[in-house]
Amino acid sequence: MIITRTPLRISLAGGGSDLPDYYRRCGGAVLSASINKFMYLSMHPYFFEDGYLLKYSQTERRSDLDAVEHGIIREVFRLYGIRGVDFNSSADIPSGTGLGSSSAFAVGLIHLCNAYNETYMSKEAMAEQAAHLEIDILGEPIGKQDQYACACGGLNYICFNTDDAVVVEKLRLTSEGRKRLCGNLLMFYTGRRRNASDILSRQKADTLTKKSADHLQRLVALAGTLREELQLNNIDAVGGILHEGWVRKKELASGIADADIDAWYEAARKNGAEGGKLLGAGGGGFLLFYVKEENHARVRRALSMLRETPFLFESEGTSLIHYEADALHSPQPAPAADRLRFVG
Repeated sequence: MIITRTPLRISLAGGGSDLPDYYRRCGGAVLSASINKFMYLSMHPYFFEDGYLLKYSQTERRSDLDAVEHGIIREVFRLYGIRGVDFNSSADIPSGTGLGSSSAFAVGLIHLCNAYNETYMSKEAMAEQAAHLEIDILGEPIGKQDQYACACGGLNYICFNTDDAVVVEKLRLTSEGRKRLCGNLLMFYTGRRRNASDILSRQKADTLTKKSADHLQRLVALAGTLREELQLNNIDAVGGILHEGWVRKKELASGIADADIDAWYEAARKNGAEGGKLLGAGGGGFLLFYVKEENHARVRRALSMLRETPFLFESEGTSLIHYEADALHSPQPAPAADRLRFVG
């Protein structure tokens, strides 16, 4: 039995600039943090050695890999030559809620298959492989920040260069600053799950317009400003930066917010929240607010119709939490040429 644990993430600034259509022309940057809400994946040999028993939000029993409906599982297993396994997934937070669960799943599964085949990959390489899988192979209209945030863990400033190179910079806050930042971030579930691909497809189509490019350029600048302020331990700068990001992000595509979400946001602001954002592509999921401690009670009362979800930062990223090698089949790795495209 092998088990991996991969964190979900919150994004604080720069979201949207990690879309390839934008960063390949202008360069992008985001600031995000992994949190102590996790995706757990496990795998062990299946009784029927050439078949697959797959348990995630549904159950699949397959004898042919091509018949597997879950795209990430199918393509990762194909890459690694995995067969004859019983696979299970579970998570602390439902999918479709803006915390990067699909990318956490992809990263965790790549980690799991490397362990199963007794091969090694750096966290950055796992992130790049997951991004290639989701964007290039499966054709998802998503960006690259989630894969790196979930794989590497911690509070990071992530740059996306025009040549597709990605640079992850760990931000080292003081212990007091880190505690205050996390303590002043309140997260509420809107009760809505959404398909991020729909919103991101519209945003991708608008990326080439001057208006959207101008907003994205400012969002990238906000990520850089937030990086500088946090390194100076100016934690309270977060609220204003989140609010400007909220205003500009709503201009990028329709469907990011609606009347209810706008009303919740304004209620929080009237009761002491200095800024906030919808996590993920928009349309639902979680609302995140920066609120000084003396205003926590007021904001919680104003949003009592929503479910608050407390969290802490985490710094480890994807990890192997159980490995029982004696129970494994002999590994069946993918051909070396297939793996080297990513490992190298």
